[in-house]
Amino acid sequence: MRRMKKRRETIYQYETVFEPTDGVYMVTVPKLPGLVTQGDNLRDARGMAKDAIRCYLEAILKDREFKSRDATSKRERIRVAV
Repeated sequence: MRRMKKRRETIYQYETVFEPTDGVYMVTVPKLPGLVTQGDNLRDARGMAKDAIRCYLEAILKDREFKSRDATSKRERIRVAV
């Protein structure tokens, strides 16, 4: 049986905006571009926000792990005149 690698838990805090719109609360997080969710009431919206932020951060961490494994990749800026 393989052991899962333990990762230390980190607590993140983000300012979250809850806007009442058409009977729901739309949720955005200014520091996390593209993150948008909603809830039927403020309580649901808070829960959805926590879940969305967790998923957003997990995706970023997973992407970093993937990029660090691929040591043969190289990034450069290429200038092109049009």
